Amino acid sequence: QLQLVASGGGLERPGGSLRLSCAASGDGFDHYAIGWFRQVPGKKREEVSCISNTGTETTYASSVKDRFAISRDNAKNTAYLQMNSLKPEDTGRYFCLDAPTCATLYLNFGWGQGTQVTVSA
Repeated sequence: QLQLVASGGGLERPGGSLRLSCAASGDGFDHYAIGWFRQVPGKKREEVSCISNTGTETTYASSVKDRFAISRDNAKNTAYLQMNSLKPEDTGRYFCLDAPTCATLYLNFGWGQGTQVTVSA
């Protein structure tokens, strides 16, 4: 239903910052929670963060808590992931997905194009 396009990745040094964007098209953006996953070849995907449809609730993986911040602008049909104090282990392909709630985000195994984040000196 929602088509989501992730962008904003790139190469960054350890300790640096990147901001990812998730632009949505389709109906009902403000009815969906939006979550970010990252995937590394040969590894299981990891749920990084999620934000509720209203933006009042957020979740973070322990590995990124206090470094990343998720947000959304429903007027622009866009969600964001601000990534600070980047570490090499943050490297991976990041993609965004929707769900009725953050609690059910893990059930969404949709595959988007994602955006590559590489953290290296």
